[in-house]
This record gives sequence, structure tokens and C-alpha cells, in this order.
Amino acid sequence: MPYPIGTFVLDRVRPMTDEGRFAPETSITVKDGIIADVGTEALSNAPRIDGEGQYLLPGFADVHVHLGCFTPSLEHMMLMNATRWTLEVARNARTLLELGITLARDVATSDAGIRDGISSGAVPGPTLRVSGPALGQTGGHTDGYLPSIDAPAMTGFLMPAYPGRGEHVVDGIDEMRKAVRGHIRSGVDWIKLCTTGGLLSTMGDIPTKAEFSFDEVRVAVEEASRAGIPVAAHAYGGEGLDNAIAAGVTSVEHGMLMTAAQADRMAERGIWLVPTLIVVQELAALADAGELPTSAAHRVREVIELSGRQVELASQAGVRIAVGSDLTTQGRNLEELALLTQAGMRASDVLIAATRGGAELMGLGATHGRIAPGYIFDAVLMKRNPLEDMDVFLTERPVTTVFQRGRIVRS
Repeated sequence: MPYPIGTFVLDRVRPMTDEGRFAPETSITVKDGIIADVGTEALSNAPRIDGEGQYLLPGFADVHVHLGCFTPSLEHMMLMNATRWTLEVARNARTLLELGITLARDVATSDAGIRDGISSGAVPGPTLRVSGPALGQTGGHTDGYLPSIDAPAMTGFLMPAYPGRGEHVVDGIDEMRKAVRGHIRSGVDWIKLCTTGGLLSTMGDIPTKAEFSFDEVRVAVEEASRAGIPVAAHAYGGEGLDNAIAAGVTSVEHGMLMTAAQADRMAERGIWLVPTLIVVQELAALADAGELPTSAAHRVREVIELSGRQVELASQAGVRIAVGSDLTTQGRNLEELALLTQAGMRASDVLIAATRGGAELMGLGATHGRIAPGYIFDAVLMKRNPLEDMDVFLTERPVTTVFQRGRIVRS
């Protein structure tokens, strides 16, 4: 009787260990998309794939993506209707999967419909966790207000208007409570808050500016926690980062201006850091090319020299780090791994952060992120050993083969 698709033996591969190293060549038995065995023959007559001495890693996790971003041009985004935007989201999902990113957390530009459409097989893409629109205050990072028209540039801050999308600008405890409950009703997996300003905001807010009061942040975390949903905080530093830490968010995005004391408090409370170094390089290049508004270009140039410092502080404090890109156009996502190494992380720790770490942050650590029996066979093959040269992730195609649930999706 023929074996089902997703059942085979992968020979002569060097699997990544839980320590971020690579074991000697061995065979991996996959049955119905699940790793059945590592190192022994469990299915003697199953189809065989020769791995040719390649390096086998769990599929990568990008835990800060914006599938709804495909251009740095706000004007381009404003001219798109919801249906065209949705198709661009689907194209980005496929791009990530073909890079070897089999897990992704979209914090601001995907909803439950996008997640479930990918999960059902309607379009190819990584296993997705979503937050819906990011929540910010009036005049804050997500406002998008344009004085010339007395209206926001986009009604959902990177998400066009459509029924059931949810709020994105909220003020005060009551509005925050209602907005979080509305997001939960819509089926999100995460809540995303902007507790400081950012780099590309149309209102000119700045990364050092605190947004939302502590009580507003506290209420958001309280409401999300009651539903078993974690909270991610866009926070660069200062009071806004203090508020996010004190309120008990699950992850801090960016953290570029954090202090050693803040890193220590994050470690004490088990709060993750997602540094997003590659987006700063992307924006710096756009600024140099004159493709960013003057105010945004100025902010990017102010912080570029600090990019990576948060990785050093977090590592010293024992803060867990996961890998996120935050790019305005998808494709360079895996370059983040090389940049984390350049920022001082050990290569083995970066590989763990990019696989098992991301899976654990997303709540999928029991099923994804390891090459071990019982785990879903989301995996990638590489010809070059990344531990010897992490700059392999700066190349266009560092991964030779991508598996998703035991199926080859790119080879």
C-alpha cells in the first residue's frame, strides 16, 4: 500500500539540536507530516529523499511581520481597496513561506480571516498568529492623521476599512477596554499596543514619546489576559517602555532605547524582546534615497547608530529574544539573523531564537520549532553551515528546500 503524502525518510542530513548545533549525518523519518523518528529506520519501505549532507533546521519563525506591507509609499497604500490589499497580503504570505519562514506573527496587518484562509489551504503561507489593527492613541503612532484632509491617511493604520476590522485609535480606559474586547470577539491571537511613538508616523511623534497612560496599558493587558490572549507592545524606551513592562506585556517590539535597568525588569518578568534590526537598515536606505518624508528620515538617522544595543543589553540581562523583521516590503526577512549575530549574539543562540524561540513566543512550542519526534515537520535545508558564517542569511536564497507539514513547498 502506498504511503500518504508527507511520509518519507530524509537521509544524510545534519539536524539542528536543541543547543543550536548540528548533529552528525543521520536519517529523519516523517510520517503524515510529523517527525516519527530521528536516527533509526522506522519505515523501511517509505519513499526516501537524499539530503546530501545538508543542514536541517526547523522552519524559521518571524514574529514581527506585516503581511499588509508591500511598499513604503503611503500614497500607494491609500490608493488600494480592500480586495487588492488582501491579494497583496496573500502574495506576501507565499513569499515568507518560500524563504523558509513557516511560522509568522502579524502584529498589525492581518486578521483572523487571513490566518484561517492560510490554515485551510486557500493560499500558501506560514502558520500565522494575528493581532488585527494595532491600538494607539489620538495623535499617536497608529493615528495616520493628515491635516490637509482632516482625516486619517488610512482608517486602519496599514489596514483598509472593512466590516469587523476593529478600532485602531483609542483614548481612555473605557475606549481601550471596549477596543480590546472587540478585537478578542473578532478572533485575534494577540493584542498589539503602541506605548511609544515610532519612526514612520504621519503625526511626527517620536520614539522617545510615551503614548497611552499606565492605566490604559494595564486595562489592555487585563482584558486580554482574561481571554488568555497575550499582548505585544511597540515600545522604543523611556516611560512608554516602563509602562509596558509594569503592566505585564508578553513581548516588547523594538526596544532600541531601552536601559540596562529596563532589561533587568523584563528578564525578571519573563518579557520577550523582538529587536527588529533589519527594518532600521531598510528605512535608512530609503532615507538616503530620498524616499521617506523628511521628518521620518530624520528620526531614522537619529536612531540608526543605536540599533543593536538593545540586543546586547537584553542578552546580558537574560531576556529571551525572538526574531522579527518589521519590513515594509517582504523578502529580506532572514537578514535579521545575520544582524543579530553582528549585534553580539552567539550564532547558536540566534538559530534557537529564530526557530524554537519564536515558536514558544507564539504559543506553539509543543508542536513546532524542534527536530524531534512528535514535532510537526516544518523544516528547511541549507547547504552551508550557518554556524560557520551567519552572513549566509544576507544572500538571496540561503535555504535550498522548504518543508511544511512534511510537504516540499520549495526545492
